[in-house]
Amino acid sequence: MKKAVVTLMSLSMIFTATACSSGTSSNQSGGATTAPTTTTTPSATVSASKDPVKLRMAWWGGQARHDYTLKVIEMYEKAHPNVKIEAEYAAFDDYWKKLAPQAAANQLPDIIQMDISYLTQYGGRNQLADLTPFTKSKILNVDDVSPNAVSGGQVGGKLVAMNIGVNALTSIMDFEMLKKANITPPEKNWTWNDLDEITAKAKAAGKITGGFRDDVFFPYYLRTLGQKMYNAEGTALGYTDDKLFVDYFNRSQKYYDAGSVLALDKAAQKKGTPEDDELTLGNSISSNGWSNQFIGLATASKRELVLQPMPGPDANKGLFLKPSMYWSVSSSSKVQEEAAKFIDFWINDIEANKIIKGERGVPVASKVKEALKPLLSPNEIKVFDYVAWAEKNSAPMDPPNPVGSIEIEKLLKDTAEKIMYKKITVQEAAVSFRKDATAILDKNKK
Repeated sequence: MKKAVVTLMSLSMIFTATACSSGTSSNQSGGATTAPTTTTTPSATVSASKDPVKLRMAWWGGQARHDYTLKVIEMYEKAHPNVKIEAEYAAFDDYWKKLAPQAAANQLPDIIQMDISYLTQYGGRNQLADLTPFTKSKILNVDDVSPNAVSGGQVGGKLVAMNIGVNALTSIMDFEMLKKANITPPEKNWTWNDLDEITAKAKAAGKITGGFRDDVFFPYYLRTLGQKMYNAEGTALGYTDDKLFVDYFNRSQKYYDAGSVLALDKAAQKKGTPEDDELTLGNSISSNGWSNQFIGLATASKRELVLQPMPGPDANKGLFLKPSMYWSVSSSSKVQEEAAKFIDFWINDIEANKIIKGERGVPVASKVKEALKPLLSPNEIKVFDYVAWAEKNSAPMDPPNPVGSIEIEKLLKDTAEKIMYKKITVQEAAVSFRKDATAILDKNKK
């Protein structure tokens, strides 16, 4: 369940980051050690092993993600009759609440959908297997994947997660709704001042604006100003001038006080699914998150939506290509090779990706990307085209967040909540956040 209260920056998209969005979680564990072949079609990859294998597999996502993931699992099981994959799913926040006690009990699923926000936490504590031996043996074949895409899953020199797609931050908007409200849709190079104007006009027309999840968009804002959330070593905050914090949250408070974003008590009741998003419901002109969330929102809303870049200036400094999410293998799994085979299937199998269609991010395997292009729907083409545009208008991704960053994200949410409820001034919040965040990072230093 979601907390009774969430912060302003969490109002629009459950994301994490990620993204991402909320939806489902699942568990699995498996076994067998036969040498695989690179997957092309299900009929070409029937497992040579006769030994029964059970894999536990976990993921989060909306109902559409759950449905197609089960289809991919069914396809894999048909190609590998000895393999049985047990799946569980939950909303994004519930997913991590369930995963934490499993990690503590050394009972993590064999295959785990992983988010960049948690990558260091799990990978840095040796709870995720190093996939490097499987890439070297071609059990997990990355020949068709760019080195940058692969390296995005490294922690401490180990490949603890395999990138399964790339995303870019976006403000998903309903331009027709804007036009009906006599609002001119923004250009790609719009600014925060443009957003202020659009937000005010939307409010006057009885519409709200999608909120910004603080742990995602505050770092984006810092990047546009040439700053970082954390320093290169992950031992301290990366920005030194608290005015940046003050400027960012002053805008958030202005939106909240004007009623231009969803009230905290109403946001607390949200399930975090595309069907429950205020944009889908026709109440908001936008929903801010990641490009892979577009398909779910467009499908649920049944309206023409647009992937709009985030405001600037210098949005190209803030924007980056992010691994939408990863597949990881738990270090406690007794069937790591079989888990790696499934990840290989997910990444390289063209028939499987005809079902996936980049919903978890634009595919990382070039041959898959090319094979999908003629098959994409207009909305899927929008996502592929936006990510291609972002690739040319973005900066390198920051390193994975340090251990302790999850606590800091919660601290940021709690701090933003206090600001919105006027329990603390923005200036006081900037000072207290730095003090408490520093203490968290100090505690987690090795």
